[in-house]
Amino acid sequence: MKKILIISLLISLSCFSRADTLYLTSLEWPPYSGKKLINQGASVAVAKAAFASMGHELIVEFYPWSRAVKLASDDKKYAGYFPEYSYESDDFVFSEPMGKGPLGLVQQTGNPIKWNTISDLTQYKLGVVQDYINTAELDGLIASGRISAQAVVSDDKNVQKVAAGRIDAAVIDQNVLKYLLSNEANLRKLADKVEMNDRLLVNKDLHIAFENTQEGKKWRDIFNEGLKKIDVKAIMAKHL
Repeated sequence: MKKILIISLLISLSCFSRADTLYLTSLEWPPYSGKKLINQGASVAVAKAAFASMGHELIVEFYPWSRAVKLASDDKKYAGYFPEYSYESDDFVFSEPMGKGPLGLVQQTGNPIKWNTISDLTQYKLGVVQDYINTAELDGLIASGRISAQAVVSDDKNVQKVAAGRIDAAVIDQNVLKYLLSNEANLRKLADKVEMNDRLLVNKDLHIAFENTQEGKKWRDIFNEGLKKIDVKAIMAKHL
């Protein structure tokens, strides 16, 4: 019996020694991520649950978006950043989807923009958030100058500009707009002035972007395995 207890203790200690703490960066992007949100937001709750299911602890540190991405690339403390849409990159590798985000356009209530294809948006002045990935086609038309777009540092700024008629519409996640209009004091008064356009750009998968290194790929694989052990949809639904 004593020998069995010793063996069990050694196994337990061995498992404990393999548990690691992982650091990722994120941004204030409620309801998906935010320092003061319940469980730090829907995407953070999913990420922490997935890593916990594999015996690891996740610590998320929050920065402005551009800095969050840069730190994930330059600072060895961090293995990556999230939530992010997948895109072509030499610097990062992407996890399996950890939820979805309905990406569309916020417009003035009673003054909807009309479009069927992305190229129809060339007739409008749009707002985007600096360094956000949208869709390849939309970002390409903006980069070429065919779509007139103004960049701001956060979604709330675009909502204010749409409400004031300074731009025709702005790219935004539908859940983000809903949260902002319900919870941000300076935007509640705009709830009857703006609305989502009926047509979505895309219902985009959300991912963790891990640094494209051996260490980053190791954590990506651990996270992907952890996703299989949790109910992603239920966790997301609880926080959205």
